[in-house]
Amino acid sequence: MQEHKSPIPYGRQHITDKDIDEVIRVLKSDYLTQGPEIEAFEQAFATYVGSKFAVAVSNGTAALHLCALALEVKNGSKIITTPLTFAASGNCILYCGGEVVFADIDPETWLIDIEYVKQLLNAAPEGMYQGIIPVDFTGRAVNLEAYRELADENGLWIIEDSCHAPGGWFLNSENIESRCGSGEFADLAIFSFHPVKHIAAGEGGMITTNNPELYQKLLSLRTHGIIKDNDRYSNTPNIARGKFIQDDDDKKEEYPGWYMEMQDLGYNYRLTDFQAALGRSQLLRADEGLKRRKEIAKRYAESFAGEPWLIRQAGFVDGHAYHLYVVEVEKRKELYDYLRQNKIFAQIHYIPLHLMPYYRKLGWKPGDLPNAEKYYSSCISLPLYPSLSEEQQEYVIETIRSFYGK
Repeated sequence: MQEHKSPIPYGRQHITDKDIDEVIRVLKSDYLTQGPEIEAFEQAFATYVGSKFAVAVSNGTAALHLCALALEVKNGSKIITTPLTFAASGNCILYCGGEVVFADIDPETWLIDIEYVKQLLNAAPEGMYQGIIPVDFTGRAVNLEAYRELADENGLWIIEDSCHAPGGWFLNSENIESRCGSGEFADLAIFSFHPVKHIAAGEGGMITTNNPELYQKLLSLRTHGIIKDNDRYSNTPNIARGKFIQDDDDKKEEYPGWYMEMQDLGYNYRLTDFQAALGRSQLLRADEGLKRRKEIAKRYAESFAGEPWLIRQAGFVDGHAYHLYVVEVEKRKELYDYLRQNKIFAQIHYIPLHLMPYYRKLGWKPGDLPNAEKYYSSCISLPLYPSLSEEQQEYVIETIRSFYGK
């Protein structure tokens, strides 16, 4: 086995000259923020995932926070999610004063276990829970049709955390592909444009929905709770013009062009135009990148099938978007160190959220979610990104085999 000269990370962005040209074009334009690139990116993304509406925001965490606000999470709200996720999937509920309740994972798929969720709901008084946040972990699509049925039975909303899964899908009961973020079953879905994700914008996020009321609410909350819409103003035209009296002609007056209203307490969670231009340029190559991710995943699956040191691997699932390729292995810590010694920077996704000190202070403890904890004891994410070459992947495979004495 030859030593590889360049470090191989678990994930990385792929920026082309076309991407750079698009960013430069916007930098030379009249708008760096709040300009036309935002809506163009939103429309293109909505078309890609098959939703009616899309709202671009500053990052995936902001997307989750705005979803929780739009769905009126507040003190006393109890929301169910998986511990096998990035911290933001749970933290967004805490930001609004709600309580996070974790459901264990299915050990075969590593996704939130619907049977566990059913047990939580059946054991609780009616109305105790308000919503569910399923996560398309590693890029594998959650069967949201099943969750929609469960949610409707219990009066719950659904936020799909699809940061790992643009382009992912599952087959619904009619044997038709249901695309992640399409809004077919979830009330809201969110995506991230962090550099290691499928679509890189430096930072950035997107919320998709088919609900026009939630869409309008998100647009307002994204920008300080401010709206600019004559049909939705609360103040009268006279007040808007600075004439603080009521008279019969008030309703006949028009609102001045400068007028806007802050109707809710919102945030500055806007995306910039040059980030939107980069994201839209990357979106044009999304299917190409997804195809390459699947090729890499399939090669890993075939290369490791039947290995005695392998506890479980992601295998190959056609609708999987393969943000990550995870394997559960024996001697995980030793393998992790050996790979780093050989310039392969694998990663661990994730430390179960309920074991983080902050959540342990809220009452969670080891042993509460045994499937997630068992997964964490042996998981490791291997390098997977579209620009990973066949030579680099072969080096990763051979290095792993070398560690285990093959």
